[in-house]
Amino acid sequence: MVWIAGGTFWMGCDDCGMPDALPTHRVSVDGFWMDRTPVTNAEFDRFVQATGYVTVAERQPDPKDVPGVPRDKLVPGSAVFHATSEPVPLDNPLQWWRYTPGASWSHPEGSGSSIRDRADHPVVHVAFEDARAYAKWVGKRLPTEAEFEFAARGGLDRNRYAWGNEMTPGGKAVANTWQGRFPAVDGGEDGYRGTSPVTAFPPNGFGLYDMGGNVWQWCSDWYRPDSYATLAKTEPVARNPQGPSDSFDPQEPGLAKRVLRGGSFLCTDQYCARYLVGSRGKSEISSATSNLGFRLVRSASR
Repeated sequence: MVWIAGGTFWMGCDDCGMPDALPTHRVSVDGFWMDRTPVTNAEFDRFVQATGYVTVAERQPDPKDVPGVPRDKLVPGSAVFHATSEPVPLDNPLQWWRYTPGASWSHPEGSGSSIRDRADHPVVHVAFEDARAYAKWVGKRLPTEAEFEFAARGGLDRNRYAWGNEMTPGGKAVANTWQGRFPAVDGGEDGYRGTSPVTAFPPNGFGLYDMGGNVWQWCSDWYRPDSYATLAKTEPVARNPQGPSDSFDPQEPGLAKRVLRGGSFLCTDQYCARYLVGSRGKSEISSATSNLGFRLVRSASR
């Protein structure tokens, strides 16, 4: 883990074009320890071997949670990205996401796949409950959204990315993102299509890897699109904010969601440019996908 000394910064993103990242506001966080990298397949495998834990994606779906789905379709699995055969309009993510039977952390593309050559890649297909279970086992916790952003900035307050203000400084890729026409063709100019080893790209100013790109990462905060506006009205400098007391997403009002941070290998300026360090993501708490992982923190006790 890396010691993050804490401090005060501007949280959010003025020029992202993302209303839920506004307004930018002053936040102060105390010092904490943070994992240098997202949790890897090798680390998660040790957890499963030691505890026998079964992830949400590996469990039989409960008919009460998915009314109307025939029982023969209620099989364990998870959402896997599939590139389209040709360029398509970007208004329907179901064109490139498929619920895939057998997909899980140990079979990222489905039952015929494995992580044999991906021990140092970030674990994926991890629901919020799974991340919390792992955290409890290792005696850590998920970061707050404020802790994640402060750490991701690496001391570069009000910059666009975790590494500065240029997407590809000196023409060189410094994060695992999508190149090409999304969602049809990832040119792989950064060296990867899909996840990459967690130390494949340079660390930020705090020595943290993959704070932008590669995989989305769970935070502890409930998601609300207006949480920044609410906080900015009540506190001139918010100290160690923990997020709202409940979740609400007007796009899917009935689903409880937590904040995601960091973007993933699927992010591009054409769609979901959320490798921007002040931008936000969200996911329903029982969801697991092929681009979603996590890293952990520990409260200060040096």
